[in-house]
Amino acid sequence: MRTFLASIAVGALLATGSAVAATSTATAAPGPASVQTGVATAKTPAKVTVKKIMTKTAPYGGKAKIKPRVTTTGTVTVKSKTLTVKKSGKTIAKNKKKVSLKPGTYRVTTKVTFQRYTVRSTAQGTTRVHGPKKTKKLTQKLVVKQGKKPSRTAPVSKWNCPSWAPIKGNQSGIYHLPGGTYYSRTTPEECFTTAAAARNAGYRASKNG
Repeated sequence: MRTFLASIAVGALLATGSAVAATSTATAAPGPASVQTGVATAKTPAKVTVKKIMTKTAPYGGKAKIKPRVTTTGTVTVKSKTLTVKKSGKTIAKNKKKVSLKPGTYRVTTKVTFQRYTVRSTAQGTTRVHGPKKTKKLTQKLVVKQGKKPSRTAPVSKWNCPSWAPIKGNQSGIYHLPGGTYYSRTTPEECFTTAAAARNAGYRASKNG
């Protein structure tokens, strides 16, 4: 009887050892992971939006600078952004990156050329795979307004003020009126629309006009 019970105990111990070994084998650490390659999925949709250029105000006697307004999201590469401008049916600028316009009403076309792409992952890193070039356009009416006339401005050349601001203020703090004795010989630092504007800026009148 004792011999029979001992045999049963030995068998149970052997069975338990086999179960532990099987469990250890099942939970062993996995080998090195293999490098995965393929195409990454973009989280943000690829999109190009051409926006309307808002009304501009040009400085008095000057021009307003106009540039394309384009936004992108996602996997997009913009190749070019250009403007074509017409006035009264006549083309005054074609495929320009930026344009300077005098006050007036224009017909402006914004054109953008772009490519969508996917990001491909490899063992060496990532690379962009571009699709075909595409274009988008937006044609609009653009109004450039005239800025308010200032009371003072810079000279148009070494000796001359603009016709709308003819009074010369020199470096000595004296202003000279057109027709004055020293007017033509005066190199202006600033130009003024009126004598009052020159006085308000700290200049005093020339004794000779």
